Amino acid sequence: MKTTTLRDLNGFDQTPASLSAATLIMVDYQNTYTRGVMELTGWQEALDAGAALLAHAREAGATILHVVNDGGPDTPYDIRADIGAIHPKVAPAEGEAVVVKTVPDGFHGTDLGARVDAAGHKDVVIAGFMTHMCVTFTTAGAFLRGNRPTVVADACATRPLPTPLTEVPADHLHHSALATIADLYGVVVPTAADLPQ
Repeated sequence: MKTTTLRDLNGFDQTPASLSAATLIMVDYQNTYTRGVMELTGWQEALDAGAALLAHAREAGATILHVVNDGGPDTPYDIRADIGAIHPKVAPAEGEAVVVKTVPDGFHGTDLGARVDAAGHKDVVIAGFMTHMCVTFTTAGAFLRGNRPTVVADACATRPLPTPLTEVPADHLHHSALATIADLYGVVVPTAADLPQ
């Protein structure tokens, strides 16, 4: 029997966003997650997929917004240092804004919402690091403010996490986060190739 999602129950549109009619939000593609204490499982593959998504969005003429998390000096999230910088593979091009946040939801306490509104599209495409944290909460933030999010799964990654009972492998956490998003907050597509033209 097919599982009924909250999106199904509410009759939400399940059509993925088209890059040409959406704003792309690139979440926390920072060096933070490519080495050291916060290194993610599968970050290289997700980064490559993020770079391909970014290239497609640029070709489609989409508005592109980059989001970074600033944890302050001497942290793995110090945006003034190389460790907290956006990875060069997905570095902002001229005219692409960078929004600085300090909590998992990129819309909270930032001008991300105003920038999305100014771009003039209800649809947003979201990808980045970490799937279970800033991708999920930024997607929820977009949904709660009335946007229509689509998340590109292979352009996201996370890390294993301990619980009092066991360690949750990164791939389980990644898929669980995507399931949470797909249950209510947005459409999930496997790759950028699954987005309509």
